[in-house]
Amino acid sequence: MIAVAVIVLLICALFFGLGRRLRQLPLPYYEGRHVVITGCDTGFGHMLAKELDARGLSVFAGCLTNNGEEELKKSCSRKLRTFPLDVSDPDSIKKALRYIKAQLPDDTGLWALVNNAGIAGSVGPVDWLTRRDYEVVMSVNLYGMIDMTNACLPLLRKEKGRVVNMTSICGRITLAPTPYCASKYAAEAYSDCLRYSA
Repeated sequence: MIAVAVIVLLICALFFGLGRRLRQLPLPYYEGRHVVITGCDTGFGHMLAKELDARGLSVFAGCLTNNGEEELKKSCSRKLRTFPLDVSDPDSIKKALRYIKAQLPDDTGLWALVNNAGIAGSVGPVDWLTRRDYEVVMSVNLYGMIDMTNACLPLLRKEKGRVVNMTSICGRITLAPTPYCASKYAAEAYSDCLRYSA
């Protein structure tokens, strides 16, 4: 019985070690792939931009603040490009799209768009929250996602690319009555609509 347990543990350790090693290997097909990520100042967007840059992809990292751009540039290769982006502002999205198009090689599109930008917004009982509280959160977590996707779709279609929408468990289970939960439920529904139309 002990011998079987030892063998199972060794096999598990082997698979774990092999899987970890495989994730560290550079993959040649990443070369020449262009990815746009929103919300790269901190958190998941920041970590993803660094990870994809380390793996050799060409990353366009949208940051809300100058400080966010500078922090990311310090820890990444020169291949990564940052640009100012407020997904709640259609003009900012248009400027970002012009920048991305100008940086892409001729006849090249996007391999992926990662809609990561998001805000938590106000928290409290429903009768304390106003329509404005919901509008502020929806403008980033839902409308920003929709506007970025619509702006990038022609470039994504060129490369048969993909859209990755970052949502939350709060888009499936309401953990607190907040505009955040409402926005994430809506983002889940939008993602399903996008998937059906692809």
